Amino acid sequence: MIRIIKQVFHSSKFLFGFVVLMSILLLVIIYPFINPGNPLKTVSIGTFAQPGTYVSVYDSVESKTNTLVIENSAEKRLDAALSMGDRVELILWFEAMEVDISELDINDTDALLALWKKYYDPALRPPGMTKAKRNYYARVDASITQILNTELKYLAREGEEGLESVKEIKGTDYVNLNNVANVVRLPLGTDNFGRDVLKQLVAAIKTSIMIGLIAGSIATFIGLFLGLLAGFIGGWVDDIIMFVTNIFTVIPAFILLILISYSIGQDQRGAKTVAIVIGFTSWIWTARAVRSQVISLRNRDHVNLSKLSGHNLWRIILTDILPYIASYVVMALILQISSAILAEAQLSMLGLGPKTTEVPTLGLMMNWAMLYSAHLSGSWWAYFPVILTIALISFSLNLMNTGLDQVFNPTLRD
Repeated sequence: MIRIIKQVFHSSKFLFGFVVLMSILLLVIIYPFINPGNPLKTVSIGTFAQPGTYVSVYDSVESKTNTLVIENSAEKRLDAALSMGDRVELILWFEAMEVDISELDINDTDALLALWKKYYDPALRPPGMTKAKRNYYARVDASITQILNTELKYLAREGEEGLESVKEIKGTDYVNLNNVANVVRLPLGTDNFGRDVLKQLVAAIKTSIMIGLIAGSIATFIGLFLGLLAGFIGGWVDDIIMFVTNIFTVIPAFILLILISYSIGQDQRGAKTVAIVIGFTSWIWTARAVRSQVISLRNRDHVNLSKLSGHNLWRIILTDILPYIASYVVMALILQISSAILAEAQLSMLGLGPKTTEVPTLGLMMNWAMLYSAHLSGSWWAYFPVILTIALISFSLNLMNTGLDQVFNPTLRD
């Protein structure tokens, strides 16, 4: 066993994938101690606060609201909010409305906004402009208005009767962070609900990996059990098991997964329920592969010797068959975990994932970003870290599987 473990960790592919996966798991373990609290709690006021925003969170007994403190002034936030792509689109709108922009400098934010306030009207319908494009301009206008009309924020402190206001802060004021208690920096900003994206991401990784482990274990166990029986016993048992397997093969697993998830209903779809559903619809290819492996082993000399010795069915399977396919079972489990994480993300993107009031998952974060048009508003921090995390987890698991395959399959080694 020790020799096998040494061989496994001598595989560069397995080792690299293992290090990536362990780094992600280490973040999941450590970060909740650094930044404890409910990941679905609102920590800032506003929509899609940018990465690096500073907030000071106070829980008011009466209003349950929070105090948001932004380091940048309104002008700087406008410069940051209006990307070059947005500025070009504003120019195109002026051209469509035949506004004179010959003297306009695209980098002059004040002049650009002055023209925009003067000529923009959401009721106007420039010729040839689609509804989607008009909606885009409405979102840009709402974003500009929100920044310019920032309400007063307050510095507060604990008093005898709860929170007491210390100082009012205008949207154009700078704030000395040393004067603000409980300041938290949001490295990945907030989502549309004002929730810390990084804290959500860490909690979502934990939940998605849990779903992958549960679903992968269930799928691997069912596939292993049915594959062992079908391959070793053969005859009518093999015919029945393969008949059921072929039926599930004809029906796409993901379509079956959608139908079952939809029939359960949103209120009953917890993370564990979704994991169980994924597990019970993902065992087919494992069963077929295990059956093929067992068929090649059942007539080996050591197996025939066990039969002649009078050993029962389960003893032969557990002692003479299973150890020879154990490496394949481990690789199948790794692939099932990776597939389950991706399946949950796909289900959640369709609105059929776990219910949203309990815990975040990687798929739910993608779903929230899509529902609130983060990809259209340029709020990349709401979805890109999620995509990167899913890719890293899948990449590390598949790399570990490739490394194991090279260790246990000498013909694949360089």
